[in-house]
Amino acid sequence: MDKPVLVIMAAGMGSRYGGLKQIDPIDDQGHIIMDFSVYDAIRAGFQKVVFIIKRENLEIFKEKIGDRIKDHIEVEYVFQDIDNIPEGFSVPEGRTKPWGTGHAVVSCHGKIKGPFAVINADDFYGRHAFSMIYDFLSNNKDQDKYSYAMVGYILENTLTEYGYVSRGVCTTNSEGKLIGITERIRIEKKEGGKAYYTEDNGLSWVPVDNDSIVSMNMWGFTQSMLDELKNRFRTFFEVIVPQNPLKAEYYLPEVVGQLLKEEKAEVQVLKSLDRWYGVTYKEDKEMVVSAIEKMKRNGIYPDKLWD
Repeated sequence: MDKPVLVIMAAGMGSRYGGLKQIDPIDDQGHIIMDFSVYDAIRAGFQKVVFIIKRENLEIFKEKIGDRIKDHIEVEYVFQDIDNIPEGFSVPEGRTKPWGTGHAVVSCHGKIKGPFAVINADDFYGRHAFSMIYDFLSNNKDQDKYSYAMVGYILENTLTEYGYVSRGVCTTNSEGKLIGITERIRIEKKEGGKAYYTEDNGLSWVPVDNDSIVSMNMWGFTQSMLDELKNRFRTFFEVIVPQNPLKAEYYLPEVVGQLLKEEKAEVQVLKSLDRWYGVTYKEDKEMVVSAIEKMKRNGIYPDKLWD
């Protein structure tokens, strides 16, 4: 069985944050969030990492992360190009927005063999999450259904004080298997700390349980997912893109949801009680810096990860 590979989606420019947040240092040693993700992944057993990036960011990614870690783990780069679409279609005039997380992983089709984990570049997941996902991928394979996994977080532990976030809100059964996932692209913490989501740009708000399990896009897949994503990307262009050609996105969680409804896959939810840290907004950075500093003091991480 091939060893699991770590895939990091790092092609987003961070429009709400105001810059290329994935390479913004979060400690005095110049580490970025991806340093800690890769460090935790290596401790869990991963031996290869694939960065999904924009082609024009290759040199800066090598400088800021790739060259620093290449002596510790095998590194490969994959480009998420807006022109990488199904044959027979064209990019809508005026479209500049990337096609979404599902398309990011499609970019790895033909380049990964065997099981793989997928994470966001700008999310801090914690050491336990990488251990859980690596152990799952190392000990499970497709049977009658595809055998996937997701590390789930408590919604309250993933909210920011400074604006809205996008989360996949999950439903699970008594065995901890994922039943369904609903992408909420705008969730905010309101007065009293209660979470609400809106689907009409804030005209109306619907409460959502703060204890809900949500996806932070930390997934574990077999190779079968790459074929499913590629095949369904054509349907996305046939059905969804004509409805919203400039902004339609191909979401990875939605494809997982489709496979669940069709009973082609089962997804084990590996529950994390850790707090999520990320920099959706510039104001979030101070909280991340403080959390990392505390973890270093507690001996979870050394001051210099790669010495």
